[in-house]
Amino acid sequence: MRHPILFSAVLAGVTALAACGEKTADETVERAFQDVNVVDENNLSDVMLTVGDPNEAVTFFQRTLKEKPDSIEHQRGLSLSLVRAKRYDEGAAAWARTTTLVGATPDDSIELADALIRAGNWDRAEKVLDSVPPTHETFKRYRLEAIVADSQQEWKKADSFYEIAIGLTTAPAPVLNNWGYSKLTRGDYSDAERLFTAAINQDSSLFTAKNNLILARGAQREYTLPVIPMDQVERAQLLHTLALSAIKQGDVETGKGLLREAIDTHPQHFEAAVRSLRALENAAG
Repeated sequence: MRHPILFSAVLAGVTALAACGEKTADETVERAFQDVNVVDENNLSDVMLTVGDPNEAVTFFQRTLKEKPDSIEHQRGLSLSLVRAKRYDEGAAAWARTTTLVGATPDDSIELADALIRAGNWDRAEKVLDSVPPTHETFKRYRLEAIVADSQQEWKKADSFYEIAIGLTTAPAPVLNNWGYSKLTRGDYSDAERLFTAAINQDSSLFTAKNNLILARGAQREYTLPVIPMDQVERAQLLHTLALSAIKQGDVETGKGLLREAIDTHPQHFEAAVRSLRALENAAG
């Protein structure tokens, strides 16, 4: 898309040169190329935030901020890139600066809370979320509220926030999975199973929810695979998870049988299952 923009800008500059004196023409061309630079810079920023290597993006935004230190868009770009690069402490610091700039919004504070959670700073994340106006109701805000409530074992609050978050998104599968995992850690296995199943119904490619569903069933000593979409590799992996769950419950012989089934099911050599079965047989020997 740059070439038509560049051609138009140059054409405008050439027309101005033909009509004006040398000084005016130079100014016109300079303005034209400044406009091109702005377009290119915005396009490059978008690229850096999507397909670019996150650490390269960090370097790009750090460089651009030296020229425009108060640019909130570039500061947001740096903050997002640091989080993408898993440099969470730096990302939190960058988002904290973003929230102080002209044009900052409640969404910037929510991103700050997200970075703080990733950095393990739960107390500060909660304070930042508390500072967001209650009228600012977004999916991400309530998802983070639910995660914070979970961390404090405030189960009723967590359940309420998860429910609100699900109502604010058209893609609830990851939140249903998170909610299910929360129920799993509480020992509410049947409710966890229900939520994991709902997550899979929403997104059949979400393997984490499938694996968590097996853990919930295994905790209830239900050692059969549920009827859910899965390919042959996934089936083998889920059988392996179910086997380990059975062994953890003390049902060792059932676990061995499931491990053998996992090995037979996998289309290739299933080293993890082979190793687990060998360890059990050696222990028995």
